[in-house]
Amino acid sequence: MATVPSVSYSVTVRLEVPAGGKAVSLLTHAVESAGGVVTALDVTNAGHEKLRIDVTCAAKDTDHVQAIVDSLGAVEGVAIHKVSDRTFLMHLGGKIEMQSKVPLRNRDELSMAYTPGVARVSLAIARNPEDVRRLTIKRNSVAVVTDGSAVLGLGNIGPAAALPVMEGKAALFKRFGGIDAWPICLDTQDVDEIVRTVQIIAPGFGGINLEDISAPRCFEVERRLRDLLDIPVFHDDQHGTAICVLAALTNALKVVGKRLPDVRIAMAGAGAAGTAVLRLLLDAGARNVVVCDYRGAVHLGRDDLDDSLRWIAEHTNAEGYGGDLRGAVKGADVFIGVSAPGILTGDDVAAMAEGAVVFALANPEPEVSPDDAREHAAVVATGRSDYPNQINNVLAFPGVFRGLLDAQADGVSGEMLLAAARALAAVVSSEELGPNYIIPSVFHPDVANAVAAAVRESAGGKARGFTEA
Repeated sequence: MATVPSVSYSVTVRLEVPAGGKAVSLLTHAVESAGGVVTALDVTNAGHEKLRIDVTCAAKDTDHVQAIVDSLGAVEGVAIHKVSDRTFLMHLGGKIEMQSKVPLRNRDELSMAYTPGVARVSLAIARNPEDVRRLTIKRNSVAVVTDGSAVLGLGNIGPAAALPVMEGKAALFKRFGGIDAWPICLDTQDVDEIVRTVQIIAPGFGGINLEDISAPRCFEVERRLRDLLDIPVFHDDQHGTAICVLAALTNALKVVGKRLPDVRIAMAGAGAAGTAVLRLLLDAGARNVVVCDYRGAVHLGRDDLDDSLRWIAEHTNAEGYGGDLRGAVKGADVFIGVSAPGILTGDDVAAMAEGAVVFALANPEPEVSPDDAREHAAVVATGRSDYPNQINNVLAFPGVFRGLLDAQADGVSGEMLLAAARALAAVVSSEELGPNYIIPSVFHPDVANAVAAAVRESAGGKARGFTEA
Protein backbone atom coordinates (compact mmCIF):
# COMPACT_ATOMS: atom_id res chain seq x y z
CA MET A 1 0.00 0.00 0.00
CA ALA A 2 1.25 3.47 -0.85
CA THR A 3 2.06 5.64 2.16
CA VAL A 4 0.39 8.70 0.65
CA PRO A 5 -2.38 9.16 -1.94
CA SER A 6 -1.10 8.67 -5.47
CA VAL A 7 -2.35 9.49 -8.96
CA SER A 8 -1.87 5.77 -9.70
CA TYR A 9 -5.07 5.28 -7.69
CA SER A 10 -6.95 8.29 -9.03
CA VAL A 11 -10.72 7.95 -9.44
CA THR A 12 -13.57 10.15 -10.54
CA VAL A 13 -16.80 9.69 -8.61
CA ARG A 14 -19.96 10.91 -10.37
CA LEU A 15 -22.71 11.73 -7.92
CA GLU A 16 -25.87 13.77 -7.47
CA VAL A 17 -26.49 16.18 -4.62
CA PRO A 18 -29.32 18.53 -3.73
CA ALA A 19 -28.95 21.93 -5.39
CA GLY A 20 -29.39 23.61 -2.05
CA GLY A 21 -28.06 22.81 1.41
CA LYS A 22 -24.57 21.87 2.57
CA ALA A 23 -23.96 18.72 0.53
CA VAL A 24 -21.61 20.33 -1.99
CA SER A 25 -19.44 21.92 0.68
CA LEU A 26 -19.25 18.60 2.54
CA LEU A 27 -17.86 16.60 -0.41
CA THR A 28 -14.25 17.75 -0.07
CA HIS A 29 -14.43 17.23 3.68
CA ALA A 30 -15.73 13.68 3.16
CA VAL A 31 -12.79 12.78 0.89
CA GLU A 32 -10.22 14.36 3.20
CA SER A 33 -11.72 12.73 6.29
CA ALA A 34 -11.18 9.37 4.58
CA GLY A 35 -7.53 10.24 3.92
CA GLY A 36 -7.88 11.08 0.23
CA VAL A 37 -6.93 14.18 -1.72
CA VAL A 38 -9.39 16.04 -3.96
CA THR A 39 -7.69 17.04 -7.23
CA ALA A 40 -10.76 18.32 -9.10
CA LEU A 41 -14.45 19.02 -8.52
CA ASP A 42 -16.61 19.69 -11.58
CA VAL A 43 -20.32 20.44 -11.84
CA THR A 44 -21.33 18.59 -15.02
CA ASN A 45 -25.08 19.22 -14.91
CA ALA A 46 -27.09 21.74 -12.95
CA GLY A 47 -30.81 21.90 -12.22
CA HIS A 48 -33.07 23.65 -9.76
CA GLU A 49 -33.26 20.58 -7.51
CA LYS A 50 -30.19 18.45 -8.28
CA LEU A 51 -26.57 18.96 -9.24
CA ARG A 52 -24.45 16.32 -10.95
CA ILE A 53 -20.86 16.59 -9.76
CA ASP A 54 -17.66 14.72 -10.68
CA VAL A 55 -15.24 14.51 -7.76
CA THR A 56 -11.73 13.42 -8.77
CA CYS A 57 -9.47 12.32 -5.96
CA ALA A 58 -6.27 10.38 -5.25
CA ALA A 59 -6.13 7.37 -2.95
CA LYS A 60 -3.50 4.99 -1.55
CA ASP A 61 -4.80 1.70 -2.95
CA THR A 62 -8.02 0.03 -4.10
CA ASP A 63 -9.30 -0.53 -0.56
CA HIS A 64 -8.71 3.14 0.15
CA VAL A 65 -10.71 4.04 -2.97
CA GLN A 66 -13.67 2.13 -1.59
CA ALA A 67 -13.34 3.87 1.78
CA ILE A 68 -13.43 7.27 0.04
CA VAL A 69 -16.49 6.29 -2.01
CA ASP A 70 -18.23 5.08 1.15
CA SER A 71 -17.41 8.38 2.86
CA LEU A 72 -18.91 10.35 -0.04
CA GLY A 73 -21.99 8.15 -0.08
CA ALA A 74 -22.52 8.82 3.62
CA VAL A 75 -23.03 12.54 3.03
CA GLU A 76 -26.72 13.34 3.45
CA GLY A 77 -28.54 13.67 0.15
CA VAL A 78 -25.67 12.30 -1.98
CA ALA A 79 -26.37 9.56 -4.54
CA ILE A 80 -23.38 7.76 -6.11
CA HIS A 81 -23.87 7.17 -9.84
CA LYS A 82 -20.53 5.92 -11.14
CA VAL A 83 -16.94 5.39 -10.04
CA SER A 84 -14.33 5.57 -12.82
CA ASP A 85 -10.74 4.45 -12.29
CA ARG A 86 -8.70 6.99 -14.27
CA THR A 87 -5.74 4.64 -14.75
CA PHE A 88 -7.95 1.98 -16.33
CA LEU A 89 -9.62 4.64 -18.50
CA MET A 90 -6.20 5.66 -19.82
CA HIS A 91 -5.53 2.07 -20.86
CA LEU A 92 -8.87 1.43 -22.61
CA GLY A 93 -8.14 0.27 -26.14
CA GLY A 94 -4.39 0.43 -25.54
CA LYS A 95 -2.03 3.39 -25.29
CA ILE A 96 -0.28 3.34 -28.66
CA GLU A 97 -1.24 3.20 -32.34
CA MET A 98 0.34 3.06 -35.79
CA GLN A 99 0.01 6.10 -38.03
CA SER A 100 0.99 6.54 -41.65
CA LYS A 101 3.72 9.12 -42.27
CA VAL A 102 2.63 9.65 -45.87
CA PRO A 103 -0.73 10.77 -47.29
CA LEU A 104 -2.88 8.29 -49.24
CA ARG A 105 -5.34 10.72 -50.76
CA ASN A 106 -5.52 9.46 -54.34
CA ARG A 107 -4.52 6.68 -56.71
CA ASP A 108 -1.12 8.23 -57.49
CA GLU A 109 -0.09 8.30 -53.86
CA LEU A 110 -1.38 4.77 -53.32
CA SER A 111 0.61 3.57 -56.35
CA MET A 112 3.84 5.02 -54.91
CA ALA A 113 3.30 3.93 -51.32
CA TYR A 114 2.21 0.42 -52.31
CA THR A 115 2.02 -1.51 -55.55
CA PRO A 116 3.35 -1.07 -58.16
CA GLY A 117 5.79 1.63 -57.01
CA VAL A 118 6.90 -0.14 -53.85
CA ALA A 119 8.37 -2.96 -55.96
CA ARG A 120 11.15 -0.67 -57.16
CA VAL A 121 12.10 0.08 -53.54
CA SER A 122 12.08 -3.61 -52.61
CA LEU A 123 14.35 -4.42 -55.55
CA ALA A 124 16.71 -1.62 -54.56
CA ILE A 125 17.02 -3.12 -51.07
CA ALA A 126 17.55 -6.58 -52.55
CA ARG A 127 20.49 -5.18 -54.53
CA ASN A 128 21.88 -3.15 -51.62
CA PRO A 129 20.66 -4.67 -48.30
CA GLU A 130 22.14 -1.85 -46.21
CA ASP A 131 19.62 0.51 -47.79
CA VAL A 132 16.90 -1.07 -45.65
CA ARG A 133 17.75 1.47 -42.94
CA ARG A 134 17.32 4.39 -45.33
CA LEU A 135 14.16 3.22 -47.05
CA THR A 136 12.15 1.58 -44.23
CA ILE A 137 11.17 2.01 -40.62
CA LYS A 138 14.08 -0.19 -39.53
CA ARG A 139 16.27 2.88 -38.99
CA ASN A 140 14.00 4.09 -36.17
CA SER A 141 12.32 0.92 -34.85
CA VAL A 142 12.90 -1.07 -31.69
CA ALA A 143 11.25 -4.32 -30.59
CA VAL A 144 10.32 -4.37 -26.91
CA VAL A 145 10.43 -8.10 -26.16
CA THR A 146 9.18 -9.87 -23.04
CA ASP A 147 8.04 -13.30 -21.95
CA GLY A 148 6.09 -11.89 -19.00
CA SER A 149 8.20 -13.72 -16.43
CA ALA A 150 9.35 -10.77 -14.31
CA VAL A 151 7.00 -7.87 -14.93
CA LEU A 152 7.72 -4.81 -12.77
CA GLY A 153 7.37 -6.03 -9.19
CA LEU A 154 4.50 -8.34 -10.12
CA GLY A 155 6.47 -11.48 -10.98
CA ASN A 156 5.59 -14.11 -13.56
CA ILE A 157 2.20 -12.85 -14.79
CA GLY A 158 2.54 -13.94 -18.41
CA PRO A 159 2.64 -12.22 -21.81
CA ALA A 160 -0.94 -10.92 -21.97
CA ALA A 161 -0.72 -9.21 -18.58
CA ALA A 162 2.68 -7.83 -19.59
CA LEU A 163 1.26 -6.09 -22.67
CA PRO A 164 0.10 -2.89 -20.89
CA VAL A 165 3.62 -2.48 -19.52
CA MET A 166 5.23 -3.02 -22.92
CA GLU A 167 2.78 -0.53 -24.46
CA GLY A 168 3.86 1.98 -21.83
CA LYS A 169 7.49 1.30 -22.65
CA ALA A 170 6.79 1.92 -26.33
CA ALA A 171 5.08 5.20 -25.46
CA LEU A 172 8.14 6.28 -23.47
CA PHE A 173 10.44 5.45 -26.38
CA LYS A 174 8.35 7.75 -28.59
CA ARG A 175 7.93 10.56 -26.06
CA PHE A 176 11.54 10.81 -24.91
CA GLY A 177 13.52 9.41 -27.84
CA GLY A 178 11.34 9.91 -30.91
CA ILE A 179 11.66 6.16 -31.52
CA ASP A 180 8.96 3.85 -32.87
CA ALA A 181 8.86 0.87 -30.52
CA TRP A 182 6.68 -2.22 -30.87
CA PRO A 183 5.54 -4.49 -28.00
CA ILE A 184 6.41 -8.14 -28.66
CA CYS A 185 4.93 -10.38 -25.93
CA LEU A 186 6.00 -14.00 -26.36
CA ASP A 187 3.89 -16.91 -25.16
CA THR A 188 6.93 -18.96 -24.19
CA GLN A 189 9.50 -18.93 -21.45
CA ASP A 190 11.81 -21.37 -23.15
CA VAL A 191 15.19 -19.79 -23.83
CA ASP A 192 15.65 -21.52 -27.19
CA GLU A 193 12.22 -20.43 -28.40
CA ILE A 194 12.71 -16.85 -27.24
CA VAL A 195 16.09 -16.59 -28.93
CA ARG A 196 14.87 -18.15 -32.17
CA THR A 197 11.73 -15.98 -32.29
CA VAL A 198 13.66 -12.75 -31.80
CA GLN A 199 16.26 -13.88 -34.33
CA ILE A 200 13.72 -14.41 -37.09
CA ILE A 201 11.82 -11.14 -36.52
CA ALA A 202 15.00 -9.04 -36.14
CA PRO A 203 15.23 -7.94 -39.82
CA GLY A 204 12.36 -5.52 -39.25
CA PHE A 205 14.03 -3.69 -36.36
CA GLY A 206 17.06 -1.52 -35.70
CA GLY A 207 17.40 -2.69 -32.11
CA ILE A 208 16.05 -5.15 -29.54
CA ASN A 209 15.04 -4.07 -26.04
CA LEU A 210 14.63 -7.08 -23.76
CA GLU A 211 12.22 -6.35 -20.96
CA ASP A 212 11.00 -8.10 -17.80
CA ILE A 213 12.61 -11.51 -18.46
CA SER A 214 13.56 -13.24 -15.24
CA ALA A 215 17.10 -14.11 -14.18
CA PRO A 216 19.13 -16.16 -14.84
CA ARG A 217 17.45 -16.91 -18.21
CA CYS A 218 17.72 -13.28 -19.25
CA PHE A 219 21.52 -13.50 -19.21
CA GLU A 220 21.57 -16.38 -21.67
CA VAL A 221 18.90 -14.82 -23.89
CA GLU A 222 20.86 -11.59 -24.14
CA ARG A 223 24.22 -13.29 -24.69
CA ARG A 224 22.95 -15.55 -27.45
CA LEU A 225 21.07 -12.80 -29.24
CA ARG A 226 24.11 -10.53 -29.17
CA ASP A 227 26.10 -13.32 -30.83
CA LEU A 228 23.42 -13.94 -33.46
CA LEU A 229 22.27 -10.45 -34.44
CA ASP A 230 23.89 -7.50 -36.17
CA ILE A 231 21.74 -4.96 -34.29
CA PRO A 232 22.02 -3.78 -30.67
CA VAL A 233 20.46 -5.96 -27.95
CA PHE A 234 19.85 -4.07 -24.71
CA HIS A 235 18.26 -5.51 -21.57
CA ASP A 236 16.78 -2.48 -19.86
CA ASP A 237 16.27 -4.18 -16.50
CA GLN A 238 20.02 -4.72 -16.47
CA HIS A 239 21.75 -2.01 -18.43
CA GLY A 240 19.24 0.81 -18.09
CA THR A 241 19.25 0.39 -14.31
CA ALA A 242 23.05 0.21 -14.25
CA ILE A 243 23.44 3.44 -16.23
CA CYS A 244 21.08 5.35 -13.94
CA VAL A 245 22.66 3.98 -10.75
CA LEU A 246 26.20 4.83 -11.84
CA ALA A 247 25.16 8.33 -12.93
CA ALA A 248 23.40 9.00 -9.64
CA LEU A 249 26.21 7.51 -7.57
CA THR A 250 28.79 9.60 -9.45
CA ASN A 251 26.99 12.74 -8.34
CA ALA A 252 26.16 11.47 -4.85
CA LEU A 253 29.85 10.83 -4.16
CA LYS A 254 30.61 14.39 -5.28
CA VAL A 255 28.11 15.62 -2.68
CA VAL A 256 29.81 13.70 0.14
CA GLY A 257 33.35 14.28 -1.09
CA LYS A 258 34.30 10.65 -1.76
CA ARG A 259 35.75 8.75 -4.74
CA LEU A 260 34.35 5.56 -6.25
CA PRO A 261 37.64 3.60 -6.00
CA ASP A 262 37.86 4.42 -2.28
CA VAL A 263 34.35 3.66 -1.02
CA ARG A 264 33.04 0.41 0.42
CA ILE A 265 29.79 -0.63 -1.25
CA ALA A 266 27.21 -3.10 0.08
CA MET A 267 24.67 -4.33 -2.46
CA ALA A 268 21.42 -6.24 -1.99
CA GLY A 269 20.31 -8.16 -5.06
CA ALA A 270 22.26 -10.54 -7.29
CA GLY A 271 19.71 -10.90 -10.08
CA ALA A 272 19.63 -9.25 -13.49
CA ALA A 273 19.67 -5.64 -12.27
CA GLY A 274 22.12 -6.24 -9.44
CA THR A 275 24.61 -8.06 -11.65
CA ALA A 276 24.49 -5.37 -14.34
CA VAL A 277 24.90 -2.59 -11.77
CA LEU A 278 27.86 -4.42 -10.29
CA ARG A 279 29.55 -4.92 -13.67
CA LEU A 280 29.23 -1.24 -14.57
CA LEU A 281 30.44 -0.10 -11.15
CA LEU A 282 33.53 -2.30 -11.51
CA ASP A 283 34.12 -0.97 -15.03
CA ALA A 284 33.90 2.56 -13.61
CA GLY A 285 36.53 1.88 -10.97
CA ALA A 286 34.77 0.47 -7.88
CA ARG A 287 37.12 -1.82 -5.93
CA ASN A 288 35.47 -2.81 -2.66
CA VAL A 289 32.01 -4.35 -3.12
CA VAL A 290 30.09 -7.01 -1.21
CA VAL A 291 26.93 -8.37 -2.85
CA CYS A 292 24.22 -10.11 -0.83
CA ASP A 293 21.27 -12.21 -1.91
CA TYR A 294 18.61 -13.88 0.21
CA ARG A 295 21.22 -16.28 1.64
CA GLY A 296 23.65 -13.56 2.64
CA ALA A 297 26.94 -12.42 1.19
CA VAL A 298 28.08 -13.97 -2.08
CA HIS A 299 31.54 -15.50 -1.66
CA LEU A 300 33.59 -18.32 -3.13
CA GLY A 301 33.00 -20.55 -0.12
CA ARG A 302 29.27 -20.96 -0.80
CA ASP A 303 28.06 -24.26 -2.20
CA ASP A 304 25.15 -22.89 -4.25
CA LEU A 305 26.97 -20.78 -6.82
CA ASP A 306 25.60 -20.88 -10.36
CA ASP A 307 27.60 -19.28 -13.17
CA SER A 308 26.28 -15.79 -12.44
CA LEU A 309 26.87 -15.96 -8.69
CA ARG A 310 30.32 -17.45 -9.24
CA TRP A 311 31.26 -14.50 -11.42
CA ILE A 312 30.12 -12.16 -8.64
CA ALA A 313 32.10 -14.09 -6.05
CA GLU A 314 35.22 -14.00 -8.21
CA HIS A 315 35.06 -10.23 -8.71
CA THR A 316 33.91 -8.97 -5.29
CA ASN A 317 34.24 -9.61 -1.55
CA ALA A 318 38.00 -10.07 -1.58
CA GLU A 319 38.02 -10.65 2.17
CA GLY A 320 35.53 -13.51 1.91
CA TYR A 321 32.89 -12.02 4.21
CA GLY A 322 30.25 -14.68 4.80
CA GLY A 323 27.68 -12.88 6.96
CA ASP A 324 24.34 -11.27 6.26
CA LEU A 325 23.34 -7.97 4.66
CA ARG A 326 23.20 -6.07 7.93
CA GLY A 327 26.79 -7.00 8.61
CA ALA A 328 27.82 -5.98 5.11
CA VAL A 329 26.13 -2.60 5.49
CA LYS A 330 27.82 -1.83 8.80
CA GLY A 331 30.57 0.69 8.15
CA ALA A 332 29.86 0.81 4.40
CA ASP A 333 29.97 4.12 2.55
CA VAL A 334 27.29 3.13 0.04
CA PHE A 335 24.26 0.83 0.07
CA ILE A 336 22.61 -0.10 -3.23
CA GLY A 337 19.44 -2.18 -3.09
CA VAL A 338 17.76 -3.78 -6.09
CA SER A 339 16.06 -6.54 -4.14
CA ALA A 340 13.13 -6.66 -1.73
CA PRO A 341 11.21 -4.30 0.58
CA GLY A 342 11.89 -3.73 4.25
CA ILE A 343 15.14 -5.68 4.62
CA LEU A 344 16.96 -2.86 6.46
CA THR A 345 16.03 -0.37 9.17
CA GLY A 346 17.07 3.14 10.05
CA ASP A 347 19.39 1.66 12.67
CA ASP A 348 21.23 -0.23 9.93
CA VAL A 349 21.74 3.02 8.04
CA ALA A 350 22.94 4.68 11.24
CA ALA A 351 25.66 2.01 11.43
CA MET A 352 27.06 3.01 8.02
CA ALA A 353 30.06 5.29 7.58
CA GLU A 354 29.76 9.05 7.94
CA GLY A 355 28.39 10.68 4.81
CA ALA A 356 26.58 7.49 3.81
CA VAL A 357 24.81 7.12 0.47
CA VAL A 358 21.69 4.94 0.35
CA PHE A 359 20.06 3.81 -2.90
CA ALA A 360 16.95 1.81 -1.88
CA LEU A 361 15.50 1.00 -5.29
CA ALA A 362 12.99 -1.80 -4.69
CA ASN A 363 9.62 -0.67 -6.03
CA PRO A 364 7.08 0.21 -4.83
CA GLU A 365 8.36 -0.44 -1.31
CA PRO A 366 12.10 0.25 -0.85
CA GLU A 367 14.59 -1.88 1.10
CA VAL A 368 14.51 0.69 3.89
CA SER A 369 12.04 3.46 4.64
CA PRO A 370 13.29 6.58 2.83
CA ASP A 371 12.20 8.72 5.77
CA ASP A 372 14.18 6.57 8.20
CA ALA A 373 17.19 6.47 5.89
CA ARG A 374 17.22 10.25 5.48
CA GLU A 375 17.65 10.66 9.24
CA HIS A 376 21.11 9.09 9.05
CA ALA A 377 22.35 9.11 5.44
CA ALA A 378 23.74 12.14 3.61
CA VAL A 379 22.11 11.18 0.29
CA VAL A 380 19.10 8.92 -0.31
CA ALA A 381 17.68 7.78 -3.65
CA THR A 382 14.73 5.52 -4.42
CA GLY A 383 12.79 4.26 -7.42
CA ARG A 384 9.73 6.22 -6.32
CA SER A 385 8.37 9.44 -7.76
CA ASP A 386 7.22 10.82 -4.40
CA TYR A 387 10.76 11.26 -3.01
CA PRO A 388 13.74 13.24 -4.32
CA ASN A 389 16.37 11.47 -6.44
CA GLN A 390 14.18 9.02 -8.32
CA ILE A 391 16.25 6.39 -10.19
CA ASN A 392 14.11 5.81 -13.27
CA ASN A 393 15.24 3.86 -16.34
CA VAL A 394 13.46 6.29 -18.66
CA LEU A 395 16.47 8.52 -17.98
CA ALA A 396 18.59 6.04 -19.93
CA PHE A 397 16.96 3.83 -22.54
CA PRO A 398 15.43 6.45 -24.90
CA GLY A 399 18.73 8.27 -25.24
CA VAL A 400 20.76 5.08 -25.45
CA PHE A 401 18.67 3.71 -28.32
CA ARG A 402 18.53 7.11 -30.01
CA GLY A 403 22.31 7.12 -30.10
CA LEU A 404 22.56 3.47 -31.18
CA LEU A 405 20.06 3.92 -34.02
CA ASP A 406 21.64 7.15 -35.22
CA ALA A 407 25.07 5.50 -35.33
CA GLN A 408 23.66 2.34 -36.92
CA ALA A 409 25.49 0.44 -34.22
CA ASP A 410 25.60 -3.34 -34.46
CA GLY A 411 25.91 -3.90 -30.71
CA VAL A 412 26.18 -2.40 -27.23
CA SER A 413 29.54 -2.17 -25.48
CA GLY A 414 30.58 -1.46 -21.91
CA GLU A 415 32.19 1.75 -23.14
CA MET A 416 28.82 2.92 -24.47
CA LEU A 417 27.15 2.24 -21.13
CA LEU A 418 29.86 4.16 -19.28
CA ALA A 419 29.55 7.04 -21.74
CA ALA A 420 25.78 7.13 -21.21
CA ALA A 421 26.18 7.18 -17.41
CA ARG A 422 28.75 9.98 -17.51
CA ALA A 423 26.57 12.04 -19.83
CA LEU A 424 23.52 11.55 -17.64
CA ALA A 425 25.46 12.57 -14.53
CA ALA A 426 26.76 15.68 -16.29
CA VAL A 427 23.23 16.95 -16.98
CA VAL A 428 23.19 18.00 -13.31
CA SER A 429 25.33 21.13 -13.12
CA SER A 430 27.62 21.91 -10.19
CA GLU A 431 25.30 24.75 -9.22
CA GLU A 432 22.31 22.38 -9.07
CA LEU A 433 24.06 19.43 -7.41
CA GLY A 434 23.00 18.69 -3.84
CA PRO A 435 21.74 15.93 -1.52
CA ASN A 436 18.24 16.16 -3.00
CA TYR A 437 19.28 16.57 -6.65
CA ILE A 438 21.85 14.03 -7.84
CA ILE A 439 19.94 12.86 -10.92
CA PRO A 440 17.89 14.97 -13.34
CA SER A 441 14.15 14.76 -13.79
CA VAL A 442 12.87 12.45 -16.52
CA PHE A 443 11.34 15.59 -18.06
CA HIS A 444 14.62 17.50 -18.17
CA PRO A 445 14.94 18.60 -21.80
CA ASP A 446 18.67 17.77 -22.05
CA VAL A 447 18.62 14.18 -20.81
CA ALA A 448 17.84 12.17 -23.94
CA ASN A 449 19.95 14.36 -26.22
CA ALA A 450 22.97 14.24 -23.91
CA VAL A 451 22.82 10.47 -23.51
CA ALA A 452 22.23 9.95 -27.23
CA ALA A 453 25.19 12.13 -28.19
CA ALA A 454 27.50 10.26 -25.82
CA VAL A 455 26.40 6.85 -27.08
CA ARG A 456 26.58 7.96 -30.71
CA GLU A 457 30.15 9.19 -30.24
CA SER A 458 31.17 6.03 -28.40
CA ALA A 459 29.58 3.92 -31.15
CA GLY A 460 31.59 5.63 -33.88
CA GLY A 461 30.25 9.09 -34.43
CA LYS A 462 27.71 10.08 -37.03
CA ALA A 463 25.54 7.57 -38.82
CA ARG A 464 27.16 5.83 -41.76
CA GLY A 465 26.01 6.83 -45.21
CA PHE A 466 23.79 4.77 -47.56
CA THR A 467 24.32 3.72 -51.10
CA GLU A 468 22.02 5.30 -53.66
CA ALA A 469 19.06 3.27 -54.85
